[in-house]
Amino acid sequence: MPITFAGLPILSLILATCVAGLLIIVLLPDEREDLIKGVSAGLSGVTLLLSLYLFMAYDRGLGGLQFVERVAWIPSLGIQYFNGVDGFSLPNLLLTGIVFFTGVLTMWELRTRVKEFFALYFLLVTGVFGLFMSLDLFFIFVWYDVSLFPMYLLIAVWGTTRKEYGAMKLTLYLLAGSALILPAIIYLYAGSGLRTFDLVALMQPGVLSAEQQRFAFLPIFLGFGILAAVWPFHTWSPVGHVAAPHAVSMVHAGVLMKIGAFGVLRVGIMLCPEGWRHWAELMSILAAIGIVYGALAGLRQTDLKYVIGYSSVSHMGIVGLGLATVTAEGLNGAVFQMFAHGIMTALLFSSVGYIYDRTHTKLIPELGGLSQTMPVASTYFILAALAGMGVPGFASFWGELTVIIAAFRIYPVQGTASVLALVVTALFMLRVIQRTFYGPASPRYAGLPDISPLQGMPRLILALVLIIFGFFPGIIFDVVQTASIPFMSGLAQ
Repeated sequence: MPITFAGLPILSLILATCVAGLLIIVLLPDEREDLIKGVSAGLSGVTLLLSLYLFMAYDRGLGGLQFVERVAWIPSLGIQYFNGVDGFSLPNLLLTGIVFFTGVLTMWELRTRVKEFFALYFLLVTGVFGLFMSLDLFFIFVWYDVSLFPMYLLIAVWGTTRKEYGAMKLTLYLLAGSALILPAIIYLYAGSGLRTFDLVALMQPGVLSAEQQRFAFLPIFLGFGILAAVWPFHTWSPVGHVAAPHAVSMVHAGVLMKIGAFGVLRVGIMLCPEGWRHWAELMSILAAIGIVYGALAGLRQTDLKYVIGYSSVSHMGIVGLGLATVTAEGLNGAVFQMFAHGIMTALLFSSVGYIYDRTHTKLIPELGGLSQTMPVASTYFILAALAGMGVPGFASFWGELTVIIAAFRIYPVQGTASVLALVVTALFMLRVIQRTFYGPASPRYAGLPDISPLQGMPRLILALVLIIFGFFPGIIFDVVQTASIPFMSGLAQ
């Protein structure tokens, strides 16, 4: 059996850490809640350190695939355990590590079925890590499903606000996406004639005809696009956000939605570039509608989580618009926006989680003046909201700016509509800040405790990441360009 490991198999080590965490949690007694939380925090912290090491050790000058791991699994079917990272996947692995660790800390006060929650949480994140690093189509599909199945239980058991409905709707929509992805993958496998699921081999020129690429791209785009909340298949997303517990909302909006966009990029765009060009205008139209619709729908919401949910639909539309431009700048902006939006929404949901646990409401009309009683907790939400508005100095600004510039060159109408929608987004975010944190304070919240330094740690980490990459965006762009520029140059040739 041929085995190739380029140095330390650090990608497998990340997966092994997640699996080890899952097994340890399952074996621990139910009543040892503090130990379960400690193990969860420790091992999720290890995955964060490993993903940070990957990001720092990646050779920007060399570019391409690095940290490659390849093991033949079922040679007769051309299935391999094949992992590697490039400029597209590296920021998403770092994003997953950050959100995973801060999500565990956010749920530190959980008291209901702690063991089952963290076991399912580790299973979910294992699938996310696996998909971002996999270069085998079969394993990409497997990791996709692994990341989805725990969501139903995590929402249905620990969620709030129509949790059974939200869990079922999310599951049915995402399984429909899975049902589109699988036949498309099989079609590419059979149509190539290579009898392999190796993504790198299938990417070679001449392996797939232009007609095959055009035919396969649409179900791949729609299948993964459902998870990326592409309009009009977005309706599961706000409902799922509202119903999910805080850490699950963080992973849901921060990372799971990025799996959808990354799947479109990794499988659809990189395997079927002719299909990408053919369907790009349709992608841009759906993305622009999603941007505008999410902003207008968010303007009418009175629930904090619904506001964030529809804001996420709008911001993920920016990712889709960047992918639709068929330019290196658009790809750079889309991947940067994936990272920035993931951190921003994780901070928003983490902050709302603290507020909800103390006030027992997410309804904006029932809140007000919280900055007087919870100044620190309010500050974290306001920082995330400013990032969502695209204020310079936060990471989201650079993703939005790069995509809008690329879109204006290719699709001026869609670009104009997107800019106007971003103005609406700023409007409803400012309104939420004013009504929730300022104005007359409600007497029933007068004695509520503000967030402690320990409780504030996950929010502080997320806020610092938004600010660091807001002031130094080149840290991400330098990585993404090692993949986007060679890819577009290869297509041009």
